[in-house]
Amino acid sequence: MNLLQTEPDPELSAGMVPTAPGPDIPALREKLAVLVPTGKAKEAIGVQVTHEQVKRLSDKEVEKYTKRYETYVGSKTTESLIDSFIFLVSKGVGMTVNIKDIDAYRKELRNDYIINKELSNLAGNLALKCGRFLAAANAALITTKPVDFSPQPRLVEELSEQNHPSRDEYGYPLEGVDEVPGSATAK
Repeated sequence: MNLLQTEPDPELSAGMVPTAPGPDIPALREKLAVLVPTGKAKEAIGVQVTHEQVKRLSDKEVEKYTKRYETYVGSKTTESLIDSFIFLVSKGVGMTVNIKDIDAYRKELRNDYIINKELSNLAGNLALKCGRFLAAANAALITTKPVDFSPQPRLVEELSEQNHPSRDEYGYPLEGVDEVPGSATAK
């Protein structure tokens, strides 16, 4: 009695090859139905549909429109990530060097084919590997957009006070130098 011996699969012995299960049409149909109330169906899948029309779509049409929708979502996700990344990079570069026209600089980065191609690949890979974390990462990038990272006037005054000729390299007053408010050494 051999325990490893099993009975042959009747489908395989008849010459039939098992196939992978097809797409879950009811789930795909539901995905399209959720798109309808957003008012973005025309933009996302190319046709304006109602809930009734979604119910009457053939399986092939459901697959076709779902693929269009997934392509649309992927494209919008990629665009959003690229825009956020370019904004973050331009903000960082702008903090170190003086850029005359930051908007023109961003536009030039955004319109560069090579940069867009590579950032699209990066965004796609991130979407595959990090998926749901992209929303949090993109929210963080968007949050940095209105933040002004330039030194605040009070901080500039404090820093210039520490580097004043009447102070040593650590910002402490030099011995024998009086700092009188309003005098050249006190400012």
